[in-house]
Amino acid sequence: MQWIDLRSDTVTQPTPAMRQAMATAEVGDDVYQDDPTVIQLERLAAELLGKDDALFVPTGVFGNQLAVFTHCRRGDEVIAGDDSHLVWHENGAAAVISGVQLRTIARNRGQLEPSEIAARIRVGEDIHIPRTGLICLENAHGNGRVIPLATMEATAAIAREHGVPIHLDGARVFNAATYLGCDVKAITQHVDTVMCCLSKGLAAPVGSILAGPAAFIKRARYNRKLLGGGWRQAGVIAAPGILALTEMTQRLDVDHDNAIYLAQQLAQVPGIEVDMEDVHINMVWFALPEGVDMPGLMEALEAAGIRANGAYGGKMRLVTHWQIDREAIDRTVSVIRSMVAGGSFGPVQPNPVPEVDRIK
Repeated sequence: MQWIDLRSDTVTQPTPAMRQAMATAEVGDDVYQDDPTVIQLERLAAELLGKDDALFVPTGVFGNQLAVFTHCRRGDEVIAGDDSHLVWHENGAAAVISGVQLRTIARNRGQLEPSEIAARIRVGEDIHIPRTGLICLENAHGNGRVIPLATMEATAAIAREHGVPIHLDGARVFNAATYLGCDVKAITQHVDTVMCCLSKGLAAPVGSILAGPAAFIKRARYNRKLLGGGWRQAGVIAAPGILALTEMTQRLDVDHDNAIYLAQQLAQVPGIEVDMEDVHINMVWFALPEGVDMPGLMEALEAAGIRANGAYGGKMRLVTHWQIDREAIDRTVSVIRSMVAGGSFGPVQPNPVPEVDRIK
């Protein structure tokens, strides 16, 4: 069965071009820093992200935690949003690996207010308090919203004033740039280091990038080896990463348009609530009406060849990517509409919706 998989953009399979690139990639030994394909990927990533250097790492969590480990000393405090990926979905790794504590801030729909960050930076040399070692931001946020450039700029000014570095969890930073209609460097210029995932909407089978100043990346390379992340013939997985950055970043607007279409179709199902203003990138969050048979809905989706995650915090999330087209969306909405109505499901024509420009 060819599944329609809307669980996440982490489920993306490599494109045919990526598979061919993997088969023909020139390789070396990356621990010796002589894998030419990895070197090409890292140089390309550094250039695109506007940083001196970059490092190829196994995962986004690895990249974020490597950044914390390299920026901070044990006992430091890291400022982060209370619903950030670093806090919610990284297994408490910052405490285990780096020995730091997280000082969290309640977010406003994914956005950290610069004034709230400023209020939590430790000032002075009181021996009772920890040092503020790092500020962690997330753009795009895991709730699908994009943080405005003005907020990034204001946070950067506060960080510079206090001499505190900023790390950006930019797992979907190219989605954020697509939404904002800007070069990705317009976002990353406001942070010291950035992690971006190659294996989400960019469709590479594995890997992320950590980019920043040359001296930082040199230390991070040492720490990557310490944490067991040293590659050998990694060119076979770096090759699709190059295509992820050169080709797949150029088509993210298609995923965003499909997400808007999906949200519009869901919003026309009686009882379903979708906040269209939250559909910034390729994610659609929606609330089902009370009383819906959630196990039955999940079974119906699976029977129709559709993979989705159940409700999380009272809402479901569906994520578009390069393997999701309008036909797949129509089929998915058909199943959901039938289950919400309490009947059997079958082919249902989508409700007509007006053409809209992408939300900027």
